[in-house]
Amino acid sequence: MDIRTDTPAATTAATATATDTTTAPATTVTPVTTTASASPAPAAPLSTVAVVGLGTMGTGIAELLVLSGREVIGIDPDAAAAARAVRTLEESTARAVGRGRLDARERLTALARFRTFSGPRAAADAPLVIEVVPEEYETKRRVLRELDGIVAPTAILATGTNALSVTRLAAGSAHPERVLGLHFFHPAPAMRLVEVVSSVLTSPAAVAAVTALARALGKEPVAVGDRPGFVADGLLFGYLNRAAAMYESGYASRADIDAAMRLGCGLPMGPLALLDLIGIDTARTVLDAMYAASHDRLHAPTPVLRQLSDAGLTGRKAGRGFYTYEAPGSGTPVTDGLTSSPAAPAALGRPVASVGVAGSGTMASGIAEVFATAGYDVVLTARTRERATAAVARIAASLERAVTKGRLTRQARDASLERIAPAGSLDALGAVDLAVEAVAEDLDVKRQLFAALDTVCAPGAVLATTTSSLPVVACARATSRPQDVLGMHFFNPAPAMRLVEVVRTVLTCDSAHATVREVSAAVGKHPVDCGDRAGFIVNALLFPYLNNAVRMVGEHYATMDDIDAAMRLGGGYPMGPFELLDVVGLDVSLAIERGLHQEFRDPSLAPAPLLEQLVAAGCLGRKSGRGFREYAKRR
Repeated sequence: MDIRTDTPAATTAATATATDTTTAPATTVTPVTTTASASPAPAAPLSTVAVVGLGTMGTGIAELLVLSGREVIGIDPDAAAAARAVRTLEESTARAVGRGRLDARERLTALARFRTFSGPRAAADAPLVIEVVPEEYETKRRVLRELDGIVAPTAILATGTNALSVTRLAAGSAHPERVLGLHFFHPAPAMRLVEVVSSVLTSPAAVAAVTALARALGKEPVAVGDRPGFVADGLLFGYLNRAAAMYESGYASRADIDAAMRLGCGLPMGPLALLDLIGIDTARTVLDAMYAASHDRLHAPTPVLRQLSDAGLTGRKAGRGFYTYEAPGSGTPVTDGLTSSPAAPAALGRPVASVGVAGSGTMASGIAEVFATAGYDVVLTARTRERATAAVARIAASLERAVTKGRLTRQARDASLERIAPAGSLDALGAVDLAVEAVAEDLDVKRQLFAALDTVCAPGAVLATTTSSLPVVACARATSRPQDVLGMHFFNPAPAMRLVEVVRTVLTCDSAHATVREVSAAVGKHPVDCGDRAGFIVNALLFPYLNNAVRMVGEHYATMDDIDAAMRLGGGYPMGPFELLDVVGLDVSLAIERGLHQEFRDPSLAPAPLLEQLVAAGCLGRKSGRGFREYAKRR
C-alpha cells in the first residue's frame, strides 16, 4: 500500500461535507446530521487513534474504536476502500440499533467519530497509529518510516501484522522503542483476543499503554514475544498447512476433512473453508514468514497453496479457492466439479439388525447406547457378566439424564434398555450382523480379540475396530476375513459426538465399507472416509497442533494460560490445547504422537520433551489429578 500522498481529504461516517476549504471528500456517502444533544463520550486514554489501511481488518478495528468512544482517523489512499469502510460502519451500526445494542443517538455519535483521509499527515496528532496494510515487509516498513516523520515523538506505532517480525519492522524506524505489534483477530469487534507483541527494543510504557487500551475495549490482551505467527497463528497455520497437504495427497476429500474437524473437535469452521476465508495468498505469506524463521517442515507451505495462489484462486475474495462460491466475496459455496455426487454408491451395504459391542468401558457403553437408541438390538460383551451389567447400568444412568433434560421420553429410555443384552462371553456375538470392538488401545489385545471374533461371528458379519491410532489392517490380518474388517472410529462421548471416521484398509471390500457408512448414517452420525494410516483425519491434524503448544511452553515462549486463552478467544476453539490434553490424558496423547512420528518420520512430529517428562512422572491429566494443571482428587 502506498500512502505517500499528502492530500488531507476527509470524509466522516456522519457527513460527506468537507471540513475546510482545502479538503476534498475521499468518498460520497448519504449525509447524516448529528443532533446537538448527542453528547460526546468521556475522554479516555489514547482517545484518538489513527488506523492506516481500511480493508476488512482495518475497518473492523475502526468500528471497535468508535463504539468505545474514541475518535478514529481512517487513512487509505484508495477512495473506494474509504467509502466501503464508511458504508460498513453505517450498516453495522444500523444492525446494532435494530438488535437493541445501540440507540439511534448513540449510533450517530459513533459515526461522527470516524473520519477518513487519503494521506498519512492526518495522523500527525494521534497518540497511537495502527497500521493494517498488506502483509508485506517492505510495504509495512515504508508506512512506519513515513509515519516517523509525521507523528509526535511520544506517539506509539503499532503494526497489525499476524506473522511478520516486529523487530525487523521496528529496525527500520527512527524510534524502534515505540513500535510494537497489536494483533486483532477477525472480526475485530467480536473476537476477544488481542496479542500485544514486544520486540527486544519495545518500551515497557508503550506496551502498558496499548495493553490498557485493549482491556478498555473489552478485549483479553496476551503479551507475547516476537516470533512469526505469535501464539494463535503460530499454532493455527501449521494445522491449516497440514490440512491442505492432507487434501493435496488425496487422502480425504475437502468436505470430509472439514466435517471431521468441525464435528470431531467442535471447531467453528473446517480448515480448508477457513483457508478460503483467510485468503490462500495470505496464508502462504504467513507460512513463508514462519518457515523462514523456524525451518520447520510444518511451516513449509504445501504446494497446493502456491498453485491456487498463483492461479488467482485465493478463496472467498476471488470466488474460488478450495471451494467455489456464488460470487467474489461471498461465503456461500456452490456445487462444482469436486462436489460429492449423490449418485448411487458403488456397492450396497449388508442388512444389519443386531450389533455386538465388545468392551465395558466408557466408549463401549456409549457406542452400545447409540445403537440401542437408534433401534438396533445390541449385545454388550465384557470379560465377565458383572462388567457387562455394570456397563449397562452406566447406559441406564446416561439415558436417565437425557430424560431429565427432556431429550428423551421415559418410554424411549425403557425401550432402549430392553434392546441391550449384557453377556460375559464373546460367544454371545454369534448371531450379530456387525461387531464393534471397543477395548483397550493395545494392538496385541485387539489382535487377540479379532482372532476370537473371527471364530465366533457368523460368515458375512462385518467386524469393526474403534481404534483411534493403531493400524486397522493389523486387526484385519488377525482374521481369516480381512475383507470384512475396517475402522469405525467414534468420538467421545459417543452419544453426543456426531462424527464417525470410516477407515478402509487396502483389504476392505466395498460391501463392508458401504455397510458401516449406512449404519453410521442410520444412527445419526456423519461418516467421513479415510485410509488406514496413523491418526486418520482428526488426530493427524489435532495432535501436531497440541504438540506444538507444548513446545511453546517448553521453550518458555508463552504460558499455558495465555496459549489456552489465545486459542479459545482468537481461534474460537471450545477448549485451549492444555485443557484438552488434560482431558484426553497425557499418556494417550503421547501414544498418538509417537504413532504419528513413527508413521511419517517427520522431525516436527516428535513428541515434545515436556510431554514425555510429565508422562514419565505419572502426571497424566485429570484422571491422575495432575497433568499440565492440578485437579481436585476424585473421592
